[in-house]
Amino acid sequence: MNIDLSQGTGPSNVEIMVSLGQVHAVERRFWARETSTDWWDRIVLQVWDDSQWLRNFCMRKATFMELCDLLSAALKRQDTKMRAALTVQKRVVIALWKLATPDSYRSVGNQFGVGKSTVGAAVIQFARAMKDLVISRVVTLGNVQSIVDGFAAMGFPNCGGAIDGTHIPILSPEHQATDYVNRKGYFSMLLQALVDHKGRFTNINVGWPGKVHDARVFRNSGLFRKLEEGTFFPDQKVTVGDVDMPIVILGDPAYPLMPWLMKPFTGSLDRSQDLFNYRLSKCRMVVECAFGCLKARWRSLLTRSDLSEKNIPIVIAACCALHNICESKGETFMAGWEVEATRLAADYAQPDTRAVRGAQQGAMRIREALKTSFVTGQATV
Repeated sequence: MNIDLSQGTGPSNVEIMVSLGQVHAVERRFWARETSTDWWDRIVLQVWDDSQWLRNFCMRKATFMELCDLLSAALKRQDTKMRAALTVQKRVVIALWKLATPDSYRSVGNQFGVGKSTVGAAVIQFARAMKDLVISRVVTLGNVQSIVDGFAAMGFPNCGGAIDGTHIPILSPEHQATDYVNRKGYFSMLLQALVDHKGRFTNINVGWPGKVHDARVFRNSGLFRKLEEGTFFPDQKVTVGDVDMPIVILGDPAYPLMPWLMKPFTGSLDRSQDLFNYRLSKCRMVVECAFGCLKARWRSLLTRSDLSEKNIPIVIAACCALHNICESKGETFMAGWEVEATRLAADYAQPDTRAVRGAQQGAMRIREALKTSFVTGQATV
C-alpha cells in the first residue's frame, strides 16, 4: 500500500534545536507499579503531571485528550457480555507507547494489563483512525505566504518547502522481498516528505520499496504532478535578474532540477556556486531535522517493523501526523530521545542516493540567476 498525501545536518539535530532553544535534555523515566491496570487508571490518568506525560507519551495530557476526542468516533467500542471494551483513551495510549518505544508487544501489554495481540490491534486501529480522521487535516500545506517568508528569512527567496526521502527499516516482506533491499543492504520502506520552514510535514508519500531511487518515487507522486501542473502552490512569481521564478521547493542531488525544484551544483565549484549551495543547504536542513525529530519521538520507526506491507505505510503516515500535532502544540522535544534514537539507528544507516543528471533549460536559467543574485546581493521583486 502506498500513501501519497499531495496536499498537504552539519551539526546534529539536537545541536540545531538546542541552539534554537527548542530542546531540554530530560531523561526518559518509567514508572514502577504494583499492577498495570492500577498504573494506568490510578497513576497515569490521576497523578502524572505534564512532564511525565511528555517523557513517556511525547505529548502533554491536554494534547492527548484532544487527540482522543478527534479519534473517538472511530475507536469507541461497545461492551459485550464477555468483557468490557477498552476505552478510547486506553487504545490511544497503548498505541502511543508502542510507537514511541522499541518495546515488544508483550512488554507493552504487561505495561497496560492487556494481551500482546490487543496491543497489535490497538496500534492498527489507531493508525487507521488517524488516516481516516486526522492525517488530511494536519499534513497539509497551510499558509503558503508564511512558509515563503520563513524560508526567505533563512536566505532563499520564493521557497515553498524542502523535500527529501528517508528509509524506515522493516522485516523481510513475504512478496518481492529483494525489491525492499536498499543500498545499505537492509530491508526498508521509503518515506518521501515535503516540509515547511518550521519542519512540519506538508506532503508525504510512503510505501515505496527501499530499492527504489528517490527520483522515481518523486516522479510518480501526486506532489510531482501538481507541481508540474502549477496547482500545488499559488501562481506567485518573483523576478531574479531577468528571469521569472515560481515558488520552488529545495532538494538534494538525488532530485531532478526543474523550474520549480532547485538542487545543489555538483562537481568542482566556484565561489558563486559554493554560496548558492550554502544557502540551499541551510534551508534544506529543516527536512533533515524533521526526519530526526520524527524518528526520535516515534522510535518504533527505527526498529524493523513486523507489520504487513499493507499496514506499515499507514503507521508511518500516522507518525508523521503525530509529529505535526506535537510541533503545532509546541510540545518540547527532549534530547534524551535523540540519544536513544542514535543508538537504535546505528544498525540502519541511511543509504547514499545517486545524483540525477540533466535539467531543463529553464531550470538552469533560474538557478544561474539565483546564484548571481546571491553573490551580488540583488533583491528579488
